[in-house]
Amino acid sequence: MKKNNKSLGAYIFLSPYLLLFTVFIVLPVIMAIVLSFTNFNAVQFPQFTGLKNYVSMITKDDVFMQYVITNTLKFSIIVGPVGYILSFLLAWMLAQIPLIPRTILALVIYSPSMTMGAAMQVIWKALFSGDINGYINSLLIRLDIIQQPIQWLQSPQYLMPIMIVVTIWSSMGVGFLAMLAGILNVNPELYEAGYIDGISKKWQEIVYVTIPSMKPQMLFGAVMSVVSTFQAGAIGVQLSGSNPTPQYAGQLIVNHIEDYGFLRYEMGYAAAVSVFLLLLIWLSSKVAWKFFGERD
Repeated sequence: MKKNNKSLGAYIFLSPYLLLFTVFIVLPVIMAIVLSFTNFNAVQFPQFTGLKNYVSMITKDDVFMQYVITNTLKFSIIVGPVGYILSFLLAWMLAQIPLIPRTILALVIYSPSMTMGAAMQVIWKALFSGDINGYINSLLIRLDIIQQPIQWLQSPQYLMPIMIVVTIWSSMGVGFLAMLAGILNVNPELYEAGYIDGISKKWQEIVYVTIPSMKPQMLFGAVMSVVSTFQAGAIGVQLSGSNPTPQYAGQLIVNHIEDYGFLRYEMGYAAAVSVFLLLLIWLSSKVAWKFFGERD
């Protein structure tokens, strides 16, 4: 009887999370999957069309196959690993310094992920402004490197590299904090045992002691990096000011979903693309679990 009471109490405490998880995660995923098999314009009742949306996505949507997939893979392959490695290295370096400067620097590094929208307007758009008053253009003209201002955010040549730089700059979020907490909670006795076993260099300490001791935090950071990278769609639109982006140079899967779902009102097709994105995130998370998940 006492065991049942404990179980009931646990479910009561879990119920708010389970309710929110069901309402905001499970139900939207189920609805997206269902709508992906329909023709739905957000006004009329959905009409079942079977696999038509998925066939169209692969065979007829040239923008999706030629630009969106290529841009998303290029963006995620660079931003994901670089941001993840940088998060770990910064967390490890902060763990080596005293508490007060560590706290201040951690807040400084973490703050861009909280103020991304405002920073986009105040810092990056001013930095890469296409007129002569833009900071980059002004500096390059003053140094006599260029003669005319460059339209950085409207140029297909420069938009994707700028998106990558901005995203990496703002990627030190909860994954970074989780790694910092994991490093700080590694048992010091493990390092002493490592020294006895012959560890003499810092990189050996990181590889053989630190990383194996904080696999849960590494896994969490990897999953968060995967999710945030594939969901980063607003950056190109905010920088360029248009959706689709100029010549689709910064068009990612999320932008494609917004284009068809909220601009063209082809909700069924947008749902099919979102299901494709969900599968892509799931497969990438499985890869992260392969590296950092518990073997047992």
